[in-house]
Amino acid sequence: MKENPTYTLKELAFYFLKLGTIGFGGPVALVGYMHRDLVENRKWISEEEYKEGLALAQLAPGPLAAQLAIYLGFVHYSFLGATLIGFAFVLPSFIMVVLLGIVYKLYGGLSWIQAVFYGVGAAVIGIIVMSSYKLTLKSIGKFNLTSFKTNWLLWLFFIVAAVITLVTQQEQILLFVCAGLLYMFVKAPPKWFNIRTANSVALLQIGFWNFENSTLMKIGLFFAEAGAFVFGSGLAIVPFLHSGVVIENQWLTEHQFVDAVAVAMITPGPVVITVGFIGYLVAGFPGALVAALATFLPCYLFTIALAPSFKKIAQNKSIKSFVDGITAAVVGALVGAVGVIASRSILDIQTALIAITTIFALLYIKKIQEPYIIVVAAVVGIAIKLIL
Repeated sequence: MKENPTYTLKELAFYFLKLGTIGFGGPVALVGYMHRDLVENRKWISEEEYKEGLALAQLAPGPLAAQLAIYLGFVHYSFLGATLIGFAFVLPSFIMVVLLGIVYKLYGGLSWIQAVFYGVGAAVIGIIVMSSYKLTLKSIGKFNLTSFKTNWLLWLFFIVAAVITLVTQQEQILLFVCAGLLYMFVKAPPKWFNIRTANSVALLQIGFWNFENSTLMKIGLFFAEAGAFVFGSGLAIVPFLHSGVVIENQWLTEHQFVDAVAVAMITPGPVVITVGFIGYLVAGFPGALVAALATFLPCYLFTIALAPSFKKIAQNKSIKSFVDGITAAVVGALVGAVGVIASRSILDIQTALIAITTIFALLYIKKIQEPYIIVVAAVVGIAIKLIL
């Protein structure tokens, strides 16, 4: 770390407070803004420091943009910087989703609100389809024969996870862990790997769901687990949330869940902040607070734990292989979850057309951002339900 940074912690905190307030476009856009502002323009962070942070954010579990922000806070101001920057970046969008949760609870039954989410929900399906497609290309490879031959095991994990998620309509945590361990064992088996290690992981996952306590405790445990398995994009959390929130615990209906994902799309900051909206609908403000803290806590802990010795960790082929295996299975589960959610959210020809139009817009209109699509979809929903 540098002894004399060219900026104060207060200046960095205000920057991330602003970015969390007006930063639209998802994780890729947010990390791009950080590079432009902090590396190129202000020169507070060196290119090497930024690249190390981005590599850590991609390698370790946690939402990409939030984890990079926490790492950049750590670079010159250690644990205090990581903590303050993490809060500054997430706080604005958390406040927004709680306010939207209040409005949703109060006026969700009104016809115009229902009309808005009628269009928005369909657009969200299209956005998730495109996000899962891009994640697949980035995490596994292109849909061609060369990629299938080279990364056949990753494609196998991807397909198996997608099919299992479609059939069972639940997230399979143990499947993801096994995919990571298997790929690590095949590609770069570490010296410490043995059957006892695998057994301990399996017992941890099975015992986790036997815990019974209050609703807030359940929310905290569930969202902490979900946060620990988000790699790269905030939307990777969708299959975990859908299974636990809608199917297993029945905290929300299918439509409420899609609306929650839509709220994340229309607010700035990390997409994962949808957990605050979900938590509010389930248990008011305490639920929102617990859900958000539990989701981002693994991200924070992984960052501050790995940051001091990350250069050595980044070169470990076993860890890279483990992450690659998990990522392939998680992306496959996201694809499966899209199928499950779409089957219950695309209600008629109009919503199908909105979803398809969204996909084509994201494919062929360069630099279009999701919030604009959401606004247009809301207007279309109102037009279909209230005007036509």
